[in-house]
Order: sequence, then C-alpha cells, then structure tokens
Amino acid sequence: MKYFKKLRKELDKYLAQDSVGRIAHAYEFAAHAHADQTRHTGEAYIVHPVAVAMILAKMRLDQQTIIAALLHDVLEDTLVQKEQLVRLFGDEVADLVDGLSKLTSIEFETRAQAQAENFQKMIMAMAKDIRVILVKLADRLHNMRTLEAVPEEKRHRIVRETLEIYAPIANRLGINEIRVAYEELGFEALYPNRYRVLQKTVKKVTGNRSGILSDIEKSLNDRLLECQLPPAKISSRQKHVYSIYKKMREKQLSFSEVMDIYGFRIVVESVDMCYRVLGAFHTLYKPMHQRFKDYIAIPKSNGYQSLHTTLFTSYGVPLEIQIRTEAMDQLAEHGIAAHWLYKSGEKISDHVYLHTRAWISTMLELQKNSDSSLDFIETVKTDLFPHDVYVFTPQGEILELPEGATAVDFAYAIHSDIGHRCVGVKIDKQLMPLSTILKSGQTVEIIRAPSAHPSATWYDFVVTGKAKSSIRHYLKVNATNLRDKKEEPLSINVVLKLKALVYWRM
Repeated sequence: MKYFKKLRKELDKYLAQDSVGRIAHAYEFAAHAHADQTRHTGEAYIVHPVAVAMILAKMRLDQQTIIAALLHDVLEDTLVQKEQLVRLFGDEVADLVDGLSKLTSIEFETRAQAQAENFQKMIMAMAKDIRVILVKLADRLHNMRTLEAVPEEKRHRIVRETLEIYAPIANRLGINEIRVAYEELGFEALYPNRYRVLQKTVKKVTGNRSGILSDIEKSLNDRLLECQLPPAKISSRQKHVYSIYKKMREKQLSFSEVMDIYGFRIVVESVDMCYRVLGAFHTLYKPMHQRFKDYIAIPKSNGYQSLHTTLFTSYGVPLEIQIRTEAMDQLAEHGIAAHWLYKSGEKISDHVYLHTRAWISTMLELQKNSDSSLDFIETVKTDLFPHDVYVFTPQGEILELPEGATAVDFAYAIHSDIGHRCVGVKIDKQLMPLSTILKSGQTVEIIRAPSAHPSATWYDFVVTGKAKSSIRHYLKVNATNLRDKKEEPLSINVVLKLKALVYWRM
C-alpha cells in the first residue's frame, strides 16, 4: 500500500471512511492486476493510476470516479474482464472504465483512424456519464507530466493531440487548471529552448515588479475600506508562459508589450458584492473604454462567470481585474467538476452541467451526420476553437456562437429542422441575407417555410460544425432529388467537397 498513502491522506479530507475503504480495495485490485508492468520511466505501473486518482481527488471527485481512475487501464492492459469489475465494484464503475478503454481488438488502417475511432467511443461514453472525460483528462495530464521517458516521435504526437483536442475540451468544460497545465507542458515539450528563455524572463520581470504589485494591492484594499465594503481576497494573476508566447505570435507583439499589463483577481462573498466592488474600483482608477465584460449576467458557454474590467493606474500601465464569488472562482478552475464539488445545491454548477449535457448532445448529432470517424473528429476540432459571439432569440434567450457565425449557423444551433427550413432572417427586426455575419448583442429571428431545404451555397459561409455536417448530410442523402429538380448550381468549393465525399464512399 506504499503508493496509496498520499492518496489516502487527500481522500480523508472530504470522503467518509467507508468510501475510502472501498477505494483502498480498488487500489489493491489494480496493483495486483498491474503487478508485472512498468512505465517508460521504469517505475511500477500502479504509480500512474494512483497519480490520476490524486489529480481527481484534489478536484474533490466522488468515490466512483476515484475508483474508475485507479482501474482505468485494467481492461486494456491486463487480463481483467468487465464482468469482474461489475461483480466487485458495480455497473457504474465498470461502465466508466469500459468507456475509457481503447478499441485495441480492432485493426485500423492508419494511426489517425485509430485515434478518431477511440475518440468517438469516448464521446459515446461521455453521453452516458460525463465523468468519463474527467478521468481521461486527468490520465492525459499525468502522461504529459511524464513525457521525458517517451521516445521523441511518440512524445510529439501525444503533445499535438493534447493541444489540438484535449486542451480545447478542458477549456470547453471550464477546467482551467488542466487546460493551462496541458498548454505549459506541451509548449515545453515542443519548444524547450523557447520555453526556458521565456520562463526565465517572466520570472525576472515578475520579481522586479513585486513592489508595484504590493502597492496596487494595498490601494485596492484601502479603497474597499473607504467604501465600507467587507475585505476581499485579492491576488495578483501570474501570466503563463504559453499564453505570452501565443499572444506574441498571433498579435505580432514584443515581450515588453505583452507583459506591460498588471492583473489581479478579486474574490468576494456574493454576486451583489461583485458589482459594488466594481463600482469602488472604477472610482479609484479610470476604466478603459470598451474593456468591461460582464460574464456574470452572460456566462461563457463553459459556465465561466466573472466581471472583467481594465483600468488606468497611476503607474502608467493598464490594470486588468477579475471580480467573482468563491463559487465562481472554484468553477473557473474546476469547471464541470464543480458539479460534484457543489452538488449540495449550488445553482452555478447545475448551469454548467446542463450546458455540458447540451454540448455532448451536439457532439452526438455531429457524429450521426459524419461519414467517418476522421470526418467527425475534424468537425469537432472546428467547434473547439471558437471566439464567442452572444446573440438573442426573439424570446430573449442567449445563444453563443463562434466568431464569424451567420444566420444559418444560428438556425442550426437552435435545431436541425429550423436550419433545414430557414428561408430568411430578421436581425434587430431588419430583413437581412442569411449569410450575414452576426455580432454580439443582436436579436435574430429565423423565417421558415415548410417546403424549404438547405442550399448547397450555404456550405461556403457557415462556420459551425453542426451547420456544416447537417447541410452536408442533407445534400448527400437528397443528392438525386436535388439534381432532378435542377436546383441552383453548386459552388466550386461545394462541388469539390461533395466529389471528395462520394469518392471516399466508393
């Protein structure tokens, strides 16, 4: 039980003793199953599942999830059968472990196909139990932390897959701490020299600024006292090396330009206090025009809530401030995992859980309309890298879409049938073309006709995976009818795409 001691200490902080006992039994079972196996590092294999369980324990996941973490490789890498897991640990745990096991008994033509098929299997398992993806994210995080012992070619493949798929999924689920860890570890693995140089420079700059940061923190605290507001938890935000590198590349900025901003996080006791503190700071420093965002009133799709504002300071540099409650702060770090942390009735986690279920339903619909697992995974990648645009339905409901989304994307986001039958759109009560790119704050009303159907030209301007896959699926299924009715000619891009799809099916 030597590898279990640290994990047990963490579990004792929040689980009952009978639950910890059942987890200890799962540890013994996993240790015996993996007894003759070692990792690339040379250490006993059981170290890996224990590390995965520890990551989830620190996020305060429930008993079944921790047990599944300890057992997550036994079906794939040992002689253990699912029936044994059902008998010893129950259907719930057995299904979680089965959802995490790769399709090793099938021969795939390419590595990409194997990756896509296994990802597709995981999405199906997520539809039954969201905890499948939480264990998978923790599994991938520990693998990223132990990359040094992996051969270079495989190491780079793991890193790229992590940055292309798992980091965006962690972001979509609101699990910020895992997303940041993926990006930092991935950047260090792919570009070790750039990482070391930037990390060293960031530490130097941060150290030089410690006096200024202390002065700003004192001024913020003093302002709260002056306004007779209760003390808040105030902390400076450290910029991550990967985010600095990414911003330098994408916006063609120098290091000094990226670092020329101070950041603070303010955690208060209630939503009402968030807005009071915001008002207090806006009278201390002048707010910058168009740099205020209210993610409390309009949360991000992953459930993230906070007030963001940028202020001019007496030090001549901008000050970025995030103001949130304790529950929002936990949610910002743990995302969907906060559903279990706050399951005693915290509304914020229920909101995230429902949004996550809706996202998974969208993934299942994309899967149904995809021609292959490779097609599906490419469509998912498209949807995992959005810049958010928030628009309203005529009933006042908020809908989030990626940047560049059109009225047709909006229609399909509501429902596939609405997308198929749309013939026009009113944006802020004005008739506009269906190809109109939407902007945040607009109210969008779709005009439908029972006999309408998708136009092939829509494929050229829609951007969401759901719209693309729905249009493509409809056109392929109804290709013969469309030709007989002599529909409008297909654009060059659509013709090429459809030809490629037909060729693939042959």
